[in-house]
Amino acid sequence: MIQYSLKCSKDHKFDSWFQSAAAFDKLQNAGLVTCAICGTVDVKKVLMAPAVRPARKSAAGKPQPNEPRPDEPRRGPLSAPASPAEQMVAEMRKQVEANSEYVGADFAKRARAMHDGDAPEKSIYGEAKIDEARKLLEDGVPVVPLPFRQSGKDN
Repeated sequence: MIQYSLKCSKDHKFDSWFQSAAAFDKLQNAGLVTCAICGTVDVKKVLMAPAVRPARKSAAGKPQPNEPRPDEPRRGPLSAPASPAEQMVAEMRKQVEANSEYVGADFAKRARAMHDGDAPEKSIYGEAKIDEARKLLEDGVPVVPLPFRQSGKDN
C-alpha cells in the first residue's frame, strides 16, 4: 500500500491510500480518483516526505515519532475541514443526511413523482445525470446540486 498526498484544481488537499503507484496511475487515467472534498476528478499528487518505518524487529516496543499511542484516537488530514468553507459544507452535509432520505439513482424519478403529486412530499437527496437534472429544472421541479458526494462514495 502507498499513501499519496493529493490536491485538486480547487486547492483542496487530502491524502489517500492506493495498492501501488501503478494502481494510482490506472485509477487516475480512468477518472476514478476524485477530490474527497468537492468530487472533482482534476486531482494531482503533491510533494510529500516519504514515511519509511523501520523493520518490525528493530521497532518492537519503541514508540515511533508522530505516531499516536494505541489508546489515542487516530487523527488524519481529513479528520476536520481545512477551511471555513469546507466546515460549512461539512455542516450542510450533516444537516442534509440527518433530515433527508437518500434515494440514490432514483432521485429524478422520485422528485418528479412528488412534484406531480403522485408521491407524498418529503426531503430527499440522491444522484441524477446532468440531463435528468436539467429536465427537472426545465419542468419547474425545485432541485439544487449539493456541494458534496454521498458518504462512502469518496476515495
